[in-house]
Amino acid sequence: MTTLPEKTERKLGLVIDLDTCVGCHACVISCKGWNTENYGSPLADVDAYGENPVGTFLNRVHSYEVTPDEGTSQLVHFPKSCLHCEDAPCVTVCPTGASYKRSEDGIVLVNESDCIGCGLCAWACPYGAREMDGIEKVMKKCTLCVDRIYNENLEPEDQIPSCVRTCPAGARHFGDFNDPDSQVNKLVLERGGMDLMPEQQTKPVNKYLPPRPKDTLGEIDILAPLLKPVAEKPDTFIGWLNKQLDKI
Repeated sequence: MTTLPEKTERKLGLVIDLDTCVGCHACVISCKGWNTENYGSPLADVDAYGENPVGTFLNRVHSYEVTPDEGTSQLVHFPKSCLHCEDAPCVTVCPTGASYKRSEDGIVLVNESDCIGCGLCAWACPYGAREMDGIEKVMKKCTLCVDRIYNENLEPEDQIPSCVRTCPAGARHFGDFNDPDSQVNKLVLERGGMDLMPEQQTKPVNKYLPPRPKDTLGEIDILAPLLKPVAEKPDTFIGWLNKQLDKI
């Protein structure tokens, strides 16, 4: 079994703003593209344009209709990938040591050459964030684009996860949670960042910012268009003209 580091020098992760996410799936597509073309073995795609497409995705977006205690229902788009938990059960159940958590930055990775495809890590993960690649027969998951964030051949603005770089709404943020002055820490403090399923006690690094309350409309009278205007006498030339045209 693999052991977890007692502490990590940095704690890299994401903050996802559920108030801003529009559910466009740009993060899903960019993640699929980057990891298929650049990291490890290509992510499986079987019959991609056929009747029964099957593929491996490291990031997904789910959409839910939510009805608050007050106000009208609203649609919430919920992106989900590996949360790089501090107490990651997927790591401690791995029989070969293929799944591990890095001490330098807290990123949870899979050494594909050591993975035997037993699936124990997928069973242990309470978030369903791991996927068995149907072609390679090894487990795959979000890497926080470790091959981007340390790649000095990329421009500084590109040395962030692909999903963060691509998000058109600015709903995804990347940084070091061990740095109290980082943007991600400030966002969590200002907006009340939350853990996903805290009852699992996995201490996920990634945080979610809750949706803000939406503006609500008062009661609408469906007969309003049929009601007489408040002003009986027009006080402008246009008003007078409209009044005369109504008589025709």
